[in-house]
Amino acid sequence: MNGRDLRIFVKVAELGSISHAAKALNYVQSNVSSRIQKLEEDLNVVLFFRSKQGMQLTPEGKVLIDIAYKIIELSDKMMQVARSGGQPVGKLEIASVETVIKLPLILSKFNKNYSSVDLRLATGVTTALRDKVLNYQLDGAFVTKSRLTSHPELTEVDVFEEKLVLIADHHADDLITLLERPLLTFSDGCGYRAKFQEWLKSIGRDLTKNMELGTLETTLGSVISGLGIAFVPYSAVAHYEKTGLIYCHELPEKYSAITTTFIYRGNEEISPVLQAFVETIDLAKDDAISPFYRF
Repeated sequence: MNGRDLRIFVKVAELGSISHAAKALNYVQSNVSSRIQKLEEDLNVVLFFRSKQGMQLTPEGKVLIDIAYKIIELSDKMMQVARSGGQPVGKLEIASVETVIKLPLILSKFNKNYSSVDLRLATGVTTALRDKVLNYQLDGAFVTKSRLTSHPELTEVDVFEEKLVLIADHHADDLITLLERPLLTFSDGCGYRAKFQEWLKSIGRDLTKNMELGTLETTLGSVISGLGIAFVPYSAVAHYEKTGLIYCHELPEKYSAITTTFIYRGNEEISPVLQAFVETIDLAKDDAISPFYRF
């Protein structure tokens, strides 16, 4: 067993296919297949169920995949530190919920100061990103702070506070009437969605219908067209309100005040790259957002 075999194992698990993994890794398909078989022999365990639908992890494979992520991440960190002499170089994989208003400013500042770092960004919802950080699939992530992000293995760096608003294509004197329309949300695990559900519970109401949409852009366009309502950060829709495309309705502060926080594994020594990124976040907190970054 070696590092290359573990990376092949992880890629096959992520893509669910020998052929897709081979293409992604630029390997010959037969080589990927043989390396998986060799790894199973070395570990004396079956890692995948093989079927016409693809490759699915066995129960043993699901346990070992988390360990593989950790070994790969620690190996990369060791090489990074050895090659850098303590300076920030190498790869940094982070992710964010879709509506972090200061994200462009933070990324721009970091890229200017550490251009040799290979910075990679993905998006997702809070609970999914939290799990990926814990499972060594991400170095860190910007998420909505809540009890879901409070974990003994995670360190939280609060970035900024935000206000959520309920938006619709028209003004309503009575919020209850808006609840007859579909709520347009991100997938389950979204911090905004959880806050809205808390408010609904407090007033003893249920939604008529919930529709999951993939992106903020799609959500805003759907609200403007009259498809439904949405619960989003005010900073992301202030421009649309000023132009009259949408109307913002406020909820009690208990359910509308949120904090965006950056989470990373804090139970171990962090790499120079991640340390530099955390320091950049702290610097960006004090910077005013230029009009370019306002929505």
